[in-house]
Amino acid sequence: MLNRSDPNLIPIDIMKTNTPIIHRREFIKRGAGSIAALATAGVLDAKPSNHFRIPLGLDAHSVRGMKWKAPELIKYAAEIKADALLLNTPNYYESLESAHLRKIRQLADLKNIRIYTGSGSIAKRSVTYNAEKQGSPEKTLELGIRIATTLGSPVVNLRIGMIKDRYMDGGIEAHMEDVIKVLRWGRSRAQDANIKFAFENHAGDMRSEEILTIIKEAGPDICGSMLDPGNGLWALEDPMKQVQILGPHVLCTSVRDYRVWESEGGATFQWTRIGNGLMDAPAYAKHLAILAPGVPLFVETISNSARPLPFLTDEHMAGFPKLKAEGLLDFLRLLRRGKPMELDMPPAGMSQNDFDQKHQKEELLESFKYLRKHCNTGIKA
Repeated sequence: MLNRSDPNLIPIDIMKTNTPIIHRREFIKRGAGSIAALATAGVLDAKPSNHFRIPLGLDAHSVRGMKWKAPELIKYAAEIKADALLLNTPNYYESLESAHLRKIRQLADLKNIRIYTGSGSIAKRSVTYNAEKQGSPEKTLELGIRIATTLGSPVVNLRIGMIKDRYMDGGIEAHMEDVIKVLRWGRSRAQDANIKFAFENHAGDMRSEEILTIIKEAGPDICGSMLDPGNGLWALEDPMKQVQILGPHVLCTSVRDYRVWESEGGATFQWTRIGNGLMDAPAYAKHLAILAPGVPLFVETISNSARPLPFLTDEHMAGFPKLKAEGLLDFLRLLRRGKPMELDMPPAGMSQNDFDQKHQKEELLESFKYLRKHCNTGIKA
């Protein structure tokens, strides 16, 4: 157990949250560069200017109801004064031909929008993997590198799949072995293209310690974290603890707020706009600024849908065979703070589709507003 009186341990008190301590040697190791970066970025400045704010990004999935492709999303990102746009699957492109991708890059440059890209699952046995469409994990990786290079993305976001993958033969570890082989295969290609792989915790498929294993085995020089706090909650983690664990490896983000409360079988959770849940968003943003300076905070609002977390049942926990009681403590503390959240319903006379489009935009814009006001984010506004 760590001795909190040890002079070599530094509490991150500026977070004003229940943050664990990090060792002084580790802090110095991360951070002679980080402190300089923070000073340059204005995070340590009492009155930072807009120029020094954390980049604020739009995750295209926030406005999924609009069914927009990349050009429309770039224009909307510029309209709401986002600094960056996350296109997390190839489905946002009308064509994967290089000429079409170059036009998208030109439009993004014109609108001053930095694009980040993703390619989806590279786990051949995942329930989400589409061999007919993707060909092979290696082809998926090659395509992702080509798209990222053409669009100027510093990363290719990748993942396993979803929580169902934890219950397949071999559990999540079998999928981890598969993707580690693919990432190692792609090492020289990533280096040649000067991009990195950002591995996502997606739809409850992976916990922080499992993401760390993939990063370590693939090589932290070419692989990091695509951090999603909402999906961390789905995997029975406290997202505030998750950002502390994975923060130094974060290359991309996809952030939303969350609620969780006790219910039959364990818990129910629901995502919501930032500032409307249990997340300490100012502390979360400061963690990212310190541990992953320069990485945009992408907003992915997915609201108005409650999901069960029956962690008190043997069936659910069968997917987490190595998770010990102490690994649930932070989640349980969070759970005790939560209260049920009502769903928003369409008013009389409004179709579900029209309501979804309106609601998605409202949740996104309210998140942007909160982050700009309280979390030192957004360079343009």
